[in-house]
Amino acid sequence: MTTLSHSELERYARHIVLPEVGGAGQQRLKAAKVLVIGAGGLGSPVLQYLAAAGVGTLGVVDNDAVSLSNLQRQIIHDTDQVGRLKAESAARALERINPHVAVVLHAVRMVDANAREIVASYDIVVDGSDNFGTRYLVADICAAVCKPLVTAAVGRFDGSVTVLKPFERDSAGNPNPSWRDLFPEAPPPGVVPTCAEAGIVGALTGVIGALQAMEVIKLITGAGEPLVGRLLLYDGLAARFETISYSA
Repeated sequence: MTTLSHSELERYARHIVLPEVGGAGQQRLKAAKVLVIGAGGLGSPVLQYLAAAGVGTLGVVDNDAVSLSNLQRQIIHDTDQVGRLKAESAARALERINPHVAVVLHAVRMVDANAREIVASYDIVVDGSDNFGTRYLVADICAAVCKPLVTAAVGRFDGSVTVLKPFERDSAGNPNPSWRDLFPEAPPPGVVPTCAEAGIVGALTGVIGALQAMEVIKLITGAGEPLVGRLLLYDGLAARFETISYSA
């Protein structure tokens, strides 16, 4: 088991006193390798909270550069990072948050040719991408190589989160659902407007990204019940959460 230094014991003291986490759970966090796809609106809070929580290795996939219009919601990036690669900007911020965390940069776009190799090196994958092609690709690869996937989506004032482990079965012996059980096909191009077209409240990505980080921490430590077979929906305007169940 990975040991914790004196400074780490002090840093993570509020985790360690939790019976659901404890020293063993914090050691599991330190030993974990988590891949975060996208260092944007969702990836920003995910990366920050996982780094603060002590996840030992964080992989960051993003080949885009920081733009001024990103800063309203992509809070991992500073104004002086405009024009820099998001992966590099995120790594700089994470090093300031927690020097005990190793950050691995993948300044590429996830495509068929590289997705399997990148995903295979990690224990858990978090999808914070903003396009359907990447979402379906990542979900298919994670299912094929048996990696838990925490995936989310956001709209103007609403968002959703779920956890995918289709390579396992539930307590009744039934197969867990996959991404394609939830969404069999991507919508035709142009049907769902982008953030640039429809707009988005910056704080919404913080709510949904923090929920993703929470699901990752649960998966690593074994605390609670992950959102497997359940889709958590958040309506920011009504301040309402709902959960719907889905199956294979």
